[in-house]
Formats: sequence, structure tokens, C-alpha cells
Amino acid sequence: MIKKAIAVMTSGGDSPGMNAAARAVVRTALHEGVDVYGINNGYKGLLKDDIEQLNGRSVSDLIQRGGTFLGTARSSEFKTKEGRQKGYENLKKRGIEGLVIIGGDGSLTGGSLLSKEFGLPIVGLPGTIDNDVWGTDYTIGADTAANTIVEAINKLRDTASAHRRIIIVEVMGHKSGWLAMTTGIAGGAEYILVPEVKYDLDEMCHELREAYDRGKRYSIIVVAEGACDAVGLGKVVGEKTGIDTRVSVLGHIQRGGSPTVEDRMKASMLGEKAALAIISGVTNVVFGFDAGKVVSINLFDAVTNKKTLDPELVRLSRVLA
Repeated sequence: MIKKAIAVMTSGGDSPGMNAAARAVVRTALHEGVDVYGINNGYKGLLKDDIEQLNGRSVSDLIQRGGTFLGTARSSEFKTKEGRQKGYENLKKRGIEGLVIIGGDGSLTGGSLLSKEFGLPIVGLPGTIDNDVWGTDYTIGADTAANTIVEAINKLRDTASAHRRIIIVEVMGHKSGWLAMTTGIAGGAEYILVPEVKYDLDEMCHELREAYDRGKRYSIIVVAEGACDAVGLGKVVGEKTGIDTRVSVLGHIQRGGSPTVEDRMKASMLGEKAALAIISGVTNVVFGFDAGKVVSINLFDAVTNKKTLDPELVRLSRVLA
């Protein structure tokens, strides 16, 4: 059944490319003659009825911008069935027949509940810099975040070399080490610590000390925030090695910035697919990428399975350290 009106929202942590994806959803829907609404501030806005109809001009001058023009916010009320009922009713009264959700695991899980409980057609797009959504090689914003981190590592290397320091760089990733592993390899880090892989702190410190005794000028250690406390690690490494050690916590700078070409292109491709799918009656899927091709993933599989870190990346990081 062809839909007459759909909605799009962004939820969870913002990621560069969300605007490109939402823009593609809006313009594709309009091209197909379908009304499209934007939900402001994620599930919180859905419950507050902060919903507005969008047109082509609503999404102009956006593709190059980071963040999300729709906004995003957490909602404890949405975690209750009563809250979800309220959100569904806000969509229903406008004649909205399907919802495209751009976000990570938690956001897509919320969409799966709307689908299960109220039969609302849902199509998800994986928007998270952690690249941790099951079933897809790529998530919107991960490439831009990775490039931001590598640029920071390049700059930190200069000062590390000048002072013969060890520099520990903390990046995002509570449960997933993809960002740390990828940027650590690309940034030439000597050690990469991620939640998925155990490490021997004493052995690492011993190897660092030996390397400096042989004349090494600096070392870079990239740490995912879920692997350990980077500040505490820096103190221990400095004490055990006797080498001047500094810690740089990149924080939310990783989320910002103009999206890369990859994030703009892939987000746009996913946005078009999502709009066409929801308009034509497809539901309970997430669109992602596998080996460079757009693929559909069952929504419930995407939110119930855990994506694992590619062991080839772990192996490569050890070979190149």
C-alpha cells in the first residue's frame, strides 16, 4: 500500500551525515508525491507533539552540515508503553502512516517497539559514529568521526615527538572498539585498547620502557572509553615507565564537523532507499551496507544481535604496532 504521509526523525547521539540522510528522505518523498513530516528532538519531540510538515526548502543548505537540523534528545517517558502510545497517537492524528528513524541501537530498538505494539511501519537507518549496528559494515557518521580522530592523532604526534612523551588518546566507544581500532591503525598507534580485547598493562609498560631505552622518541596509545579510564591509565603508565605521559580526551569534538564525502554519499543513498521502502509499504527493516552495496536487514535482528569487532583489524593492529 502506497503511503500518503510519512515522518522522519533523528535520535540518540548526533552523527555527521544525519542531515544528508534526512534530506534524502524528505526530497525522495516529495518527488514521489508523498507528504513528509519532521519530528523535532527525537522521541522527546514525538511525545511533545513537536512535529512539522517539511518541504524542499526545509532541507536546503544542509548536506554539508554536521549535527542534525531535526535535533535529538533522550526521553525516559518513551520507555513506557503509555509514552509510546502518546507518540503513536501524535503521528496518527496527522495521518502519518510510516516512520523513518535515523539513529543507533537504542533508537532503532524504540522503533521496533512502536512497530510491535501499534503496527506502525518502521524503516531504520544506522546513524552512529561507533559503527556498532549489527548487519551493516557502515553507519552514518563513522567515517567523519574517524577522520577527525586521525587528524587529532597527527597533531598530537608532533608534540609527543618534540618532548619524547607517551600520549594516550581517548576516543568514544563504550561497548564497541571500532573507532579506536580503526583510527589507531590509521594513526600509527603503538597500542590500541578496546573493550573487546584484554590487554596486559605490565607487559605494555615494559615494552614501552624498552623501546625508549633503544631510542624511540614517542609513543601513541589509542584507548576506547569503554576499555579503561584513560586518565587513570596515563597515571599508571607514567609511574611504571618513568616516561612523561600525557592524556588527551577528545570527547564530543568527535561528533562534530562537516561530513566527509563518504558520509554524504552513503547517507544520501540510504535516505532514498528508506523513503522509497516506507512509501511502498515495506516495514521492519534497516538499510545498511555490505561490501559496498546497500542491503536490507531485519529490524528485530539488528537490535537483538551484537556486532563484533573484526578480528582481522585486531590482528593487523598487532602486526603493525
